[in-house]
Amino acid sequence: MIRIGIVGTSSISERFAEAVSVVDGVEVRRVASRDEERARAFAEKIGAPGIALGLEGLLDAGDIDAVYLASPNSAHVAQAQTVLDAGIPVLVEKPATLTAPQWEELVGRAAARGVVLLEAMRSAYDPGLAAVADLLPRLGTVRRVSLRYEKRSARYDHVLAGEQTNIFDPALGGSALRDLGVYPLHALVQLFGVPRAVQGVRIGIASGTDGLGSALAAYDGFVADIAWSKITDTALSSEIQGEGASLRIDAIDAPRVLEVTPRGGDVEVVRVEAHENVMVGEVERFRDAIGGADIHADQERTTATLRLVDALLAEPLR
Repeated sequence: MIRIGIVGTSSISERFAEAVSVVDGVEVRRVASRDEERARAFAEKIGAPGIALGLEGLLDAGDIDAVYLASPNSAHVAQAQTVLDAGIPVLVEKPATLTAPQWEELVGRAAARGVVLLEAMRSAYDPGLAAVADLLPRLGTVRRVSLRYEKRSARYDHVLAGEQTNIFDPALGGSALRDLGVYPLHALVQLFGVPRAVQGVRIGIASGTDGLGSALAAYDGFVADIAWSKITDTALSSEIQGEGASLRIDAIDAPRVLEVTPRGGDVEVVRVEAHENVMVGEVERFRDAIGGADIHADQERTTATLRLVDALLAEPLR
């Protein structure tokens, strides 16, 4: 049994704990927070038997086999370094780091110590994305890829009220691109490889970061457009257009309804069966990685995605 310690008490940590509860071979052993009261309340909520004061207290407990980091983006690197130096496998919530070079340093550190390091990019291990990949040959030559993740955050109201909040705070690594844009970017890399070039526009908001944006990625023979937003909603689907057929995708982060429309033909609906908790796949992958599964390709996809994010972040806010 792999005993996992969770760092962070947000809603994503709660969903992670729920995913762990349905995956064989893993369990949540402790919850770590700098606030003992908060750690205890969260541990009781998810049914974890133990707590710890901060990351150091978690590592000193002596009964943790792996760590899941769900702390603010800006804290990931230092915390991951500490966990890896302790010889303990780490699953770090996306975006794993704020820059690609930071991730590459962590990958090298993990390799030198023989320790597992994996980004918790849930969509990469979702059966829906695998179903999309399986349908690509039916489209013929791909000419256009349009992937999007646009969902207004309730916390945007705080920004509109003149307040600062973590997910929109650039000092903590907050950014709509980092939070939601990474999903279509990672899916793009996973499905089609690394583009030859990428350019984008990010729209700034009062908190000092991007609230939404778009990017164009160039491939040999086709173009990809990416859209992300945390300040607006959309009713649009993602789509992949081929010369022989098009494929509509209801949600790129967790595809469940896929529609294949052959040129001049009728729509075929493909429904994807998946667990209700979208984080189950990443927990299974982390467990398997600790068991010896090769995750070099996983790490390389994270590197490629972060390089695209770096390139887009280099553009000034509009």
